[in-house]
Amino acid sequence: MKILLTGNGGREHSLALGICLSESFRKSGSTMYCTLGNPGIDEVAKPVNIKPADIDGLLAFALKEKIDFAVIGPEIPLSMGIADVFTQNGIGVFGPSKAAAEIETSKIFAKDFMIKYGIPTARFKSFDSSNISEAEDFISSLSFPVVIKADGLAAGKGVCIANNLIEADDFIKDITANKIFGDSGNSFIIEEYLSGFEMSVFAITDGDDYVVLPAAQDHKRIGEGDTGKNTGGMGSYAPADALIDDNTRKKICDKIIEPVLEGMKKEGRKYKGCLYCGLMISGDKSKYEPYVIEFNCRFGDPETQAVVPLVKSDFLGLLLASANGTIKDYELKTKNLFAGCVVAASLGYPDKYETGKTITGLNREPGDAIIVHSGTKYSEDRHEVLTSGGRVLSVVGLSPDSIDSAIQTAYRHLGNIDFENIYYRRDIGKKFGRILGNG
Repeated sequence: MKILLTGNGGREHSLALGICLSESFRKSGSTMYCTLGNPGIDEVAKPVNIKPADIDGLLAFALKEKIDFAVIGPEIPLSMGIADVFTQNGIGVFGPSKAAAEIETSKIFAKDFMIKYGIPTARFKSFDSSNISEAEDFISSLSFPVVIKADGLAAGKGVCIANNLIEADDFIKDITANKIFGDSGNSFIIEEYLSGFEMSVFAITDGDDYVVLPAAQDHKRIGEGDTGKNTGGMGSYAPADALIDDNTRKKICDKIIEPVLEGMKKEGRKYKGCLYCGLMISGDKSKYEPYVIEFNCRFGDPETQAVVPLVKSDFLGLLLASANGTIKDYELKTKNLFAGCVVAASLGYPDKYETGKTITGLNREPGDAIIVHSGTKYSEDRHEVLTSGGRVLSVVGLSPDSIDSAIQTAYRHLGNIDFENIYYRRDIGKKFGRILGNG
């Protein structure tokens, strides 16, 4: 089998590792290609010098190389309809259609969809640059803090939790007038702030049936104690399932995942691929209620780094089952392990930062940890690995004992890695114990 993986970040490196370690991949003599690649992905996949959003170029490559199956990592090519194009040309694909991907690409569509199908979410209204005065009136009807979200894609950064009217007005001006997210901020939503704790749930589906992977918890803010600006994610851990009980898990399936799949079918947008449910778990532990903060149409980053290593059953088989409509026949098995992921970033991220810094300490064999490359590249002579992005790499610690042990393992191995202006949060996973203690 020939497989094409699109994307070249930490999510894609984790997916590549999950695929190449699958028995169905190893025993079939399969080959994997990856768009652009990075020094980590290149160890398990052949790099292809085509950008992930160059759909025409990717299709031409896939047809020429007789690609059997494509795994779409990032949201942008999905939003452009790459799954539709590949399917129309007889190439199997993991990922939703353009119409189904709108559940991520438009916050307004997603919120309207949730209201229509009774999926629990925060009270909201949508606005654009023509009715900003009405937005201010709506803010006045809410209690601070309030949540403001750019309608379109913004790499996980298009959200502001405003603590007062000045912060709200500044963010609205930034996204509508200053266009810090381009056209993604032309429209926006304002919603009430939900209290509780966040949880990321991946449902792998063929549109009819689904399996739920171990839950994870992301750390979005740049600063320790969940302070500062939103990022693409500074760390994660899994499984986070211990934070909720069986009744809450059932609510997530009954009130969220299943209504989404049924509603998307009714809308003519049958959903296949990974449905990322970003949830807020609110209320007392004895009666938790899950609410949807956001849906994504692909695996999350950095949650994927912590979740995929926990899958014991054939991971490639899971992706194929989603594409082939055979999820009901797939038996998910997970390892008795805990995973903690810590992201090392370039100082200054998510704002201005420098790249091209030499990374040292990558040649060690961690054993009980995985080094996942995100924003890395080779030097011109390919003798060194350099930084090339805001989030540079992740270290994923694994432990049979506990979340805390896994995260400490990650920090221990991260201590062997260095580059100029390295930055990482030192409190990843601390809220796991706090949440359990609050219960």
